[in-house]
Amino acid sequence: MVITLKWIYKVKLDELGGILKNKARLVARGYRQEEGIDFEESFPPVPRLEAIRIFLAYAAHRNMVVYQMDVKTAFLN
Repeated sequence: MVITLKWIYKVKLDELGGILKNKARLVARGYRQEEGIDFEESFPPVPRLEAIRIFLAYAAHRNMVVYQMDVKTAFLN
């Protein structure tokens, strides 16, 4: 199966409604893939809730300090 592509166009406007710049990106239409034909398994980019609960329970049991952070640029290429 060939994965088709699609161009997405967006116009960025300034606060007065004037055109600031035109943006375009090319995206793959991965939603057209079929499990078992195009791929075998898929995994979400976030952990399951059970894994988070187990980690927090273990950290509490060991009296560990848990820090939270968010990396917004983690997947930029």
